Amino acid sequence: MTTLSPRRILLVDADAFFVAVARQEDPEGAGQATLLIVGGRPGSRGVVCSASYECRAYGVRSAMPIARALKLCPQATCVPVPRGACSARSKEIQQVLATFAPIVQASSIDEWYCDMGGTEALYGHESLEATAHRIRDAVFAATGLTVSIGAGTSRLVAKMAVELAKPKPGTGATGVRCVPPGSEADFLAPFRLADLPMVGPRFSATLERMGLDTIADAQQWKVSDLQSRLGERAGAWLHDRVRGIDDSVVTPREAQKQVSREETFGRDLHDDDLIERELLRLAVRVSTDLRRQGLRARTVTVKLKDADFKTRSAQRTLAHPIESEKSVITAARVLYRALRGKRRVGVRLLGIGLSHFDDDVAAAGTGPAVQLGFFAAPPAPPTEGEPVENAKDRALTRALDRIRDRYGRTAIIPARLVDQAGDTGPRVEE
Repeated sequence: MTTLSPRRILLVDADAFFVAVARQEDPEGAGQATLLIVGGRPGSRGVVCSASYECRAYGVRSAMPIARALKLCPQATCVPVPRGACSARSKEIQQVLATFAPIVQASSIDEWYCDMGGTEALYGHESLEATAHRIRDAVFAATGLTVSIGAGTSRLVAKMAVELAKPKPGTGATGVRCVPPGSEADFLAPFRLADLPMVGPRFSATLERMGLDTIADAQQWKVSDLQSRLGERAGAWLHDRVRGIDDSVVTPREAQKQVSREETFGRDLHDDDLIERELLRLAVRVSTDLRRQGLRARTVTVKLKDADFKTRSAQRTLAHPIESEKSVITAARVLYRALRGKRRVGVRLLGIGLSHFDDDVAAAGTGPAVQLGFFAAPPAPPTEGEPVENAKDRALTRALDRIRDRYGRTAIIPARLVDQAGDTGPRVEE
C-alpha cells in the first residue's frame, strides 16, 4: 500500500509591501523615512494602507484614519499608495514563485500560497526550509523586495507560521518558519484562538465565555463536547483547526471579477459640476485599467459615500460590452445623477466599478464569427445612458493609451479636466 507524503504548503508574504514599494518609487523621499505611513497625504481623509514596522511601534495600524495615525506618530512621513507600481511588483513576485512551484495561488496583492507537492526530487530532496530560503533569495534578486515564508502541511499552518517568520525588529526571525509534519498541534498551542483565521470577534467572545482563550485550551476538549456547545458544524471545525487540520487546496486564483477606482475627497463636495468632473477623472482611470488587462465590461456601478458616511450605489448592465472612457462616463453619469437626485448632501467618496467582463478574444477578431441576416432589422436606438461604442471609438481610445504610456497619463486628458481652478483639493485614490 502506498503511503501519501505529507503536503508541502508555503505562504509567501511580502514584507511591509506597500511601504517597501513606496520607498523604491521615491528613494529620495519615502526611501529616506524610517517612520513611513502609506495611504494618503497629511490632512487627507484617507486611511492607512500600511506603515513601517517602526511606525507600528507607535500604535499605527492598517485601516486607521490618517489623521489619527499622525497624532500617534506626528514625525512620520505620509505618502499616497503607489498603486501602479504595487500591481507591477506583485506580478513580478508571482512570476518568480511560478518558477519554483507547480501551483501558485494569489491570496491578495502581497500574499501567495504555493503547493510544493511533488517537487522533492526536483530540488535534490533538500529540506523545505532550504527551498524556502532559495525562493526568498530569488524574489529579492528579481524585485529588490523581501518576503517572509511560512511552511507546513496545510494552508492554515503555513498562514500561522508566516507570522513568526517575519523579520520584525527584536524577533530574530530569519524570514522562513517551517512546521515539521506531526508537530502542528504543538506549534499552534501557544496562539490565542482569536489568532485563527475565520475566528471573528463574536465567535471569540463565545469561546471566552466557555473559558477558552488559547488554542491549547481548546485542544483539551473532545469533539463531542465542542459540538454540544457550539453546534455540530462549528464544533467539528474548531476541533480540526486547533490541531492544524485543514484540507483546503491551493488552486490558481479565479479570474478578476471587477475593476474599480474610488476617491475620498479632502472636503465634502456639494457642487454638481465639481462632482461630475471627478466622475470623469475616475472614468478615464478605470477604463484605462480595464484596457490594460485586455477586458471589456458590461456592468457599470457608481458608488457614493455621503458626508454622513451613508454609502449608496447603483449599477446597470449594458446590452454590449464597453472599454472606452467615453462609454464609461456616459453610463456612469446617468447612474450618478439618479443617486444624486434621491439625496442631495455632501459627497465624501465617489467610485466607479466595471464588471461582467468579455475578454479580448472578441476584440482581436479571433472569436467566433456572427452571421448577419441580409434583411436584418436595424438596431434599436439606444436608451438613455446606453453607450454606443464602435471599432473607431476603440481604436481612438487605444491610441490615447499609447500616447499616455509614452508621455505620461496627463499628456492627453478630457478638456474638462484641464481647468485647475475647479480642482477639489487633496484626494485619496482607493
